[in-house]
This record gives sequence, structure tokens and C-alpha cells, in this order.
Amino acid sequence: QVQLVESGGGLVQAGGSLRLSCAASGRTFTTYTMAWFRQAPGKERESVGFIQWNGGTYHAVSVKGRFTISRDNTKNSVYLQMNSLKPEDTAIYYCAARPGQFGSTSISDYDYWGQGTQVTVSS
Repeated sequence: QVQLVESGGGLVQAGGSLRLSCAASGRTFTTYTMAWFRQAPGKERESVGFIQWNGGTYHAVSVKGRFTISRDNTKNSVYLQMNSLKPEDTAIYYCAARPGQFGSTSISDYDYWGQGTQVTVSS
């Protein structure tokens, strides 16, 4: 069982930055692929990207070059650094985990989810 707790959301002006954190419980954190998803009002949840156990990453086209996913296995944590934020980045951001070394952009492939943290970008 893995429990995930996100933090770091808030209100920021367009062009600003935020760093989200996700703390995971459990001793096998290093064997999990970690991901970030987001859900904007009235829209479906979508993948932001993921990071594999070995540090390999994938970032969605919509955030590539602006967002960076990283992890610190010594702290059982994964991070989402968000720069050059746009109003369309406004959403609830979720951390997710799946056992194994291969990443996925599919919601159904993830077994564990955090409660989400709100990110609001004003224009």
C-alpha cells in the first residue's frame, strides 16, 4: 500500500512558477513509476508526465520545456517544477504511482493517487 500526499499548490500570476511536491509512504518507493496528472474544470484528467525508477522522464507536449518532473528516492518524494505558467495550466494536480519500471500516460495504469492540490494561474 502506498499513500501519496501532494503539496505546493496555490495562486500564481501568468508567467510565474510553482513547485509541487508529492510525499510517498512505503519502503518500495524506488520500484514505482511516479506520475503527475491534472484535471481542469469541466475537462477530463490528463497526463502531465511521469518519471521512472531510473530517472527517465516523459513530459506531455503541452508542458514540455516549461515543467520538469524529478524525484528524490532518499526522501520518497517526487516533484513537479512548473515555470512560465499559463492560465490554461489551472487545474487540480494529482500525484500517482504504479509498481514497476515502465511509465504510462493512462489513468487506469496507476494504482495509487493523492488527494490533489489546486493550482490557479491568473492572467
